[in-house]
Amino acid sequence: MIDVRNKLISILKAEVKPAVGCTEPVAVALACAKAKELLGEEVIKNQILVSPSIYKNAMCVGIPGTERLGLKIAVAMGFVGGKSDDGLTLLEGLSEEQVKESEQYVDTKPISITPINTSEKVYIEVRLIGENNTSKVIITTKHDNFVYLQKNDDVLLDEMVEEIKEEIKEPVEIENIMDTITIKDLVENVESMDFEDIKFLLDGVKMNMDMAKYGLENKIGIGVGRGIKESIEEGLLGDGIMTDAMLLTAAASDARMGGAKLPVMSSNGSGNHGLTAILPIVAYSLKYPQSDERLAKALAISHLVTGYIKNYTGRLSAVCGCGVAASTGASAGISWLMDGDMNHIYGAIENMIADLSGMICDGAKAGCALKLSSAASAAIKSAVIAKQGYAVPPLNGIVGTQVEQSIKNLGQVSDKGMKITDEIILNVMNDMNKVD
Repeated sequence: MIDVRNKLISILKAEVKPAVGCTEPVAVALACAKAKELLGEEVIKNQILVSPSIYKNAMCVGIPGTERLGLKIAVAMGFVGGKSDDGLTLLEGLSEEQVKESEQYVDTKPISITPINTSEKVYIEVRLIGENNTSKVIITTKHDNFVYLQKNDDVLLDEMVEEIKEEIKEPVEIENIMDTITIKDLVENVESMDFEDIKFLLDGVKMNMDMAKYGLENKIGIGVGRGIKESIEEGLLGDGIMTDAMLLTAAASDARMGGAKLPVMSSNGSGNHGLTAILPIVAYSLKYPQSDERLAKALAISHLVTGYIKNYTGRLSAVCGCGVAASTGASAGISWLMDGDMNHIYGAIENMIADLSGMICDGAKAGCALKLSSAASAAIKSAVIAKQGYAVPPLNGIVGTQVEQSIKNLGQVSDKGMKITDEIILNVMNDMNKVD
């Protein structure tokens, strides 16, 4: 029991981290910054290879500090001012002058970005050539996980095992425990965690609320959060936990996808996952105040259930991870805060799987705020009706006889069943956004 609990705490510390900007382009900027540091001189030629999922999620998204969108500006910012030691917050440290220099870099120098044929969801490879040196960097399986570093002929790091070199796999240690643990085990282990071990999760409340406030106070992104707030004030929408969850989560996504230069607490490699896993729970706790310890444990359940689902759907996929994973985690956390027993928590998860399992992912962009508002609303709704004793019955669509089976079924549909969907989504987006 203690060993399992410690592993879950390790997962939380590895998967719940601050991030500035959409995680996919930020990860590319991180790889570029590291490659530039290894090169030690000006870049003469660059080649950036990315998985289709990274390419899709980064194509149209806003980048903190600039009004420009997408991967090229992220690459340039990594080259110009990125510091790899800052991890996924590296873009936060760029000055206005460095951002302008990055924009000029995009306008005047060639940047080669190519989506490659790999089933690995997170894969970024940066190859640089300078006047005297070369460098190569690879990030895979997680957005900040360096597995290969090379300068000239010197290999400084090589953690790509043969299986990964042939066809990259998911992380071993984390995936093993998620393959064997049950949702009941997960919840009971969180309940017995020492508050000090998970207190850091509360940092995500302030970070993500600050992003939500920025989105509500500024015209940025689509303005979904502001639109919901104004509709509540006009009486078009009711004022309650569900609408509060929608406006907070949507406003934070408006700001983040619009390029606001603020950190958010990410979850399982995604900032938007972090917004969705945290802010509906915050909305509930604002209405029904919780102790710091109970709030931290609800957040732990949310992040871990999110990770549990991502273990089966894949790190990135054709379905919206905020809709099918992070919102389900939030619903489970809210159900626990409502003093629901395991049957209530199971019901909340089953209701979510029956509700949003078909929501597609067509990349990170301003429109994500709409999906996050739907996900936040569904998280509250599923927990509330489960608390009242209403849940999707077994063998209903992809809902199985046990919650773990339902999650595995969701994974089958999301990862394997929708591969062609992912390809078609990428093709459609490519037709509208031709690569230079």
